[in-house]
Amino acid sequence: MPKPLKLDDFLPYRLSIASNRVSDAVAGSYRALFGLRIPEWRLVAVLAESEGMTQQALGRQTRMDKVTVSRAAIALADRGLVVRAPNPGDQRSHLLALSDAGRALYADVAPKALEMEARIFDQLDAGELAALRSMLARIEVAVDHLAADEPSR
Repeated sequence: MPKPLKLDDFLPYRLSIASNRVSDAVAGSYRALFGLRIPEWRLVAVLAESEGMTQQALGRQTRMDKVTVSRAAIALADRGLVVRAPNPGDQRSHLLALSDAGRALYADVAPKALEMEARIFDQLDAGELAALRSMLARIEVAVDHLAADEPSR
């Protein structure tokens, strides 16, 4: 007889719960301090590391669906935090980049993000953090392989 599924012992569920709890804590802080939702912050953070990206590239980088990316990009553009420019490589799309105001916001948010990360993970020592990062990377690779092995629907 197969082993019964106990949800609290099912690792995909536990990862999801932990991720949701961390995201909820971070989201409350970003919303209160900076008026940002998590998808908006993710775009700001990714754009801070680039000279400009298409919404499609942002979706791939952040693993968010195109509707979520589009809404976040619109919200950031409405606040003057991102600017759109024609994409010289593809006239059907635009490149999004942080405006000066977006870069200033990032400069304010990034230290708070690092502080929040430190507070969440302060009970883990450096070796445990390194191991966690390694395990998460390996899990992501395993999921990518699993997805590649699935037949197209």
